[in-house]
Amino acid sequence: MKENQVPKSSASDTQKELAQLREEARVALDLAVVALAPSPLLERLAMAVGLLESLGELPADSPPVVALVPKTIARSKSSLDDWRSWHKQHLERRIPSG
Repeated sequence: MKENQVPKSSASDTQKELAQLREEARVALDLAVVALAPSPLLERLAMAVGLLESLGELPADSPPVVALVPKTIARSKSSLDDWRSWHKQHLERRIPSG
């Protein structure tokens, strides 16, 4: 195995994580747009979606994926956490339950 190559099982796990994060970020972005969330939050979610989509199209062992995935995953998760907090603070109390 070459020095920068990722083992196939690890690459497969990474691709699955990217796909799950991409889907979750897409939904969060759609909801954030409709909810008129603050622009900085929208921009962070949009950046996460765009990077996750781009990285998902490349081979898992390609240099851009190897270089960008760790920070992209961390930033995406942080953006999603911020979205959840904003949603809980601003929307959950406005939407009647049950």
